Amino acid sequence: MTGQEIVFALLGVVAVGSGVLVVTTRQIVHAALWLVVSFGALAGGYLVLTAEFVAWVQVLIYVGAVVVLLLFGIMLTRAPIGAAELDSGNRWAALAVAAGTAAVLVTVVVLGFRGVSAPPKAGGGSAEELGAAVFRTWVLPFEVLSVLLLAALVGAIVLSRSDIGPPEPGHEADRDVHRDGEEDR
Repeated sequence: MTGQEIVFALLGVVAVGSGVLVVTTRQIVHAALWLVVSFGALAGGYLVLTAEFVAWVQVLIYVGAVVVLLLFGIMLTRAPIGAAELDSGNRWAALAVAAGTAAVLVTVVVLGFRGVSAPPKAGGGSAEELGAAVFRTWVLPFEVLSVLLLAALVGAIVLSRSDIGPPEPGHEADRDVHRDGEEDR
């Protein structure tokens, strides 16, 4: 086993370990920070595979934008930040769904790449090749993802608004103000 393979395996262990901590921690801010560690390990894996551009995109887009969007969503929706319990009581159902999904994904990857051994190309992660793939082959999924991220941001803003819904008793919104400045109670 070469040094490159050892580093790649260690980064994989870090990514999987921090991914497990993302879904098992009971504090949502800690989950977001473990997500940063997982994304950073993935970026390191891309660097080991000589895909520098993809590694920087991973850092800038996922660590820089998605995690910041998640943290803003937490702050804007006034989610419990402290040691509040995030357990909904469905741990066994979630474990069954996660195990089933992992089994399907592993099966698809193993069957899809059986017998394939391609030597790495020089410049396989270059910006030119990646740009051609994203904007020719994968343009529709790329745009769908951008709309999804926009919808998540708009949803976080809508959830954070306090003026939507029934007014609280004794609140300013209970008063009906006329044009001449008189108030009805």
